[in-house]
Amino acid sequence: QVQLVESGGGLVQAGGSLRLSCAASGRTFRDNAMAWFRQAPGKEREFVAGINWSGDSTDYADSVKGRFTISREYAKITVYLQMNSLKPEDTAVYYCAARRYFMVLTGTSAYDYWGQGTQVTVSS
Repeated sequence: QVQLVESGGGLVQAGGSLRLSCAASGRTFRDNAMAWFRQAPGKEREFVAGINWSGDSTDYADSVKGRFTISREYAKITVYLQMNSLKPEDTAVYYCAARRYFMVLTGTSAYDYWGQGTQVTVSS
């Protein structure tokens, strides 16, 4: 049974920072791309950032470039999303996702496994 468990969400003021974590278990995620998506109320789920498992390829949505950083830790099979300079428009439920292949893609349909989501709320 594949499991992705997110943590680290919460309430923060605009300009603040949060770090999200996604712990993977149930299979070997050594050759798989992983990503973070988010979904705000009334909006579609959107790609935020992705990383291939070798770490030599990352991708970011234009709206978060320069503010968010995705990284991974092999030993703990964990992916992180460091979020700095947060804005109210970053408020959403953030989801961790993994796909069976090594390349990062931005579409939700490309991902095979999803976490339950963690709420991030940025107050103005």
